[in-house]
Amino acid sequence: MKRYYDDSACVLRKMLLDAKAPHLSSAIPPTLPWKVNELVQPSEPLTRQGSGINGTFEGSEELRCVIAVIRHGDRTPKQKVKLKVTEEKLLNLMLKYNGGRPRSETKLKSAVQLQDLLDATRMLVPRTRPDRESDSEAEDVEHAEKLHQVKAVLEEGGHFSGIYRKVQLKPLKWIKMTNDNGEVEEQPVEALMVLKYGGVLTHAGRKQAEELGRYFRNKMYPGEGTGLLRLHSTYRHDLKIYSSDEGRVQMSAAAFAKGLLDLEGQLTPILVSLVSKDYSMLDGLENASSEMKEAKAWLNEIITSNANTVDSNGSPEFPWMVDGAGLPPNASELLANLVKLTKKVTEQVRLLAQDENEKLTERSLYDVIPPYDQATVLGKTNIDVDRIAAGLPCGSEGFLLMYARWKKLETDLYNERKERFDITQIPDVYDSCKYDLLHNAHLNLEGLDELFKVAQMLADGVIPNEYGINPKQKLKIGSKIARRLLGKLLIDLRNTREEAITVAELKNNHDHSLSINIEKEDAEAKSKLFHKNDEMDQDDDDDKETKYRLDPKYANVKTPERHVRTRLYFTSESHIHSLMNVLRYCNMEESLQEEESLVCRNALERLVKTKELDYMSHIVLRMFENTEVPLEDPKRYRVELTYSRGADLSPLEKKGSAATSLHQEHTLPIMGPERLQEIGSYLTLETMEKMIRPFAMPAEDFPPATPAGFSGYFSKSVLDRLVNLWPFHRQSSSLGK
Repeated sequence: MKRYYDDSACVLRKMLLDAKAPHLSSAIPPTLPWKVNELVQPSEPLTRQGSGINGTFEGSEELRCVIAVIRHGDRTPKQKVKLKVTEEKLLNLMLKYNGGRPRSETKLKSAVQLQDLLDATRMLVPRTRPDRESDSEAEDVEHAEKLHQVKAVLEEGGHFSGIYRKVQLKPLKWIKMTNDNGEVEEQPVEALMVLKYGGVLTHAGRKQAEELGRYFRNKMYPGEGTGLLRLHSTYRHDLKIYSSDEGRVQMSAAAFAKGLLDLEGQLTPILVSLVSKDYSMLDGLENASSEMKEAKAWLNEIITSNANTVDSNGSPEFPWMVDGAGLPPNASELLANLVKLTKKVTEQVRLLAQDENEKLTERSLYDVIPPYDQATVLGKTNIDVDRIAAGLPCGSEGFLLMYARWKKLETDLYNERKERFDITQIPDVYDSCKYDLLHNAHLNLEGLDELFKVAQMLADGVIPNEYGINPKQKLKIGSKIARRLLGKLLIDLRNTREEAITVAELKNNHDHSLSINIEKEDAEAKSKLFHKNDEMDQDDDDDKETKYRLDPKYANVKTPERHVRTRLYFTSESHIHSLMNVLRYCNMEESLQEEESLVCRNALERLVKTKELDYMSHIVLRMFENTEVPLEDPKRYRVELTYSRGADLSPLEKKGSAATSLHQEHTLPIMGPERLQEIGSYLTLETMEKMIRPFAMPAEDFPPATPAGFSGYFSKSVLDRLVNLWPFHRQSSSLGK
């Protein structure tokens, strides 16, 4: 709010000077007198910056569009509990919420539903946790352990939220029974319960997202006055933010928006106001499921065999063309070592969980340990010092759930009875290692750092190859997953160009007929700040409503005609990998084999060494318009491609400011941007469209737009709502009349 009052004071002073001393208006600095001598605080730079983003450009180029696809921030490990249930209480609960249909599955998300499940689970969990006495009792013991885990998960956090905890009950077996009316009906006798939890944005994830938003604000846009904020506040910024429906992704988008627009307050109002949830556009894994299964089967065969895998260090001239590039040559040995080290860590966590379990069994059935408030944790950007000092895990996870997490990894990674490895668990082991090294280093788990190194070597080979073991397969999988997103990116670029052409033609023709008044009868008031624009996005939510822009006549800015479109797409790792694979391998399409890659050779070499696109990794497309080039010239519009590996820094870092931030704040810094093109190269919009179009969803296949979130271009209805909420609305409107 302080900035609002300072800006209001500047505006009021300017109005008084214009009216009473116009000769001084341009001579007196726009800065407030008490702020003239204040030191300007430098923006927080991203560490290890590349040469990808300069924030400025030369000659007659003007920035027209910024499109970014961004991965979410640091999160807790994603977890899943599966168990077969035969208990009548749980089966009746399933029927209660699926309409009494014995063969239909039920999803429990709401607070009421999850509370019902918790009540039922509390009644079923045994008072003591039995030790395994014989193999015949093993299944019963395992079932009891899983029920304990379900109970602990549901009791964690102090509140229920479907974003972070979801339960699925799916019938497996039925019997026919005769009811009281003599009618024969089916009754379920066994169901599969699947509990998904975790994957919550951490305090570090929120801090990373805000930091990246600030970086975008200070570096992605041309410097005119206060840069992006000036552009945005004068209605020359068309902003839309999209997110998948995952909680961590939505919260990352809200935190980024807070940093981007220098907002204040909690994330929830920002999320509701600025972020549009678009599940269909940012989720497409099912489209490439068969190809990914094929890639994983190949990886499993290579890694679990005794044969040497591909040695990327001895690669040919084009290392990115090798099948399975990045897999370590001794993968099978590393895998065996991974199992051994995982067991070592799991046993240590089991001992830590024993004391917690004893305290739980001493309490009455409904006397729950006061939970760590997850709602509070989501609003914090700092670690809980008291919890760390008490020797407890960081965040809301207790030792019981921490043990359940590691025990599941140990069990799933290697099936001792079948003597079978599951290489799909390698990324999860790596994920848990990295999380505990970053957030739970104070627990001093012996061998965790060694486990991390082994898991990282394997994950660096497995993760990129899960999206295709060679460039052609990567391109096929990437195009299937990101097809809709690619189509939307082309629409964004195309609409920006068409809008820029319209503005240029109007400017050349000196056509000012589109300037309008918000209040037609108040012709003398200088509150006519908007300019009608009927040619905006076809996908916008308020297509049929009047939209406004800054009227150049009252702009008081250097370039009132310059408008910038920003589209931000927040998603998960799969879409980052998929989009990147299409960008670097699109020229392998049969119809494009005569074309050069969108990504230069130097960047291809760097990317093959970039194993992980970590938290807050992002791909940015910026489009510039050269106003001195004729409208019909293909070189009128240039596209710049950059990417960042995100928070791709080892939690074992021991030196420098990054290590200090890691240990004091549990936060890994974000890597700076890197170019995907050679310096001085010129990628025209026409070429960009040509290379991407074969893999993108056609514009005509997009369904009608669903109501989206906040837009940088205010519709009249949005303006009316904002004005009515403004505290000085009544006084100002009465003065205007």
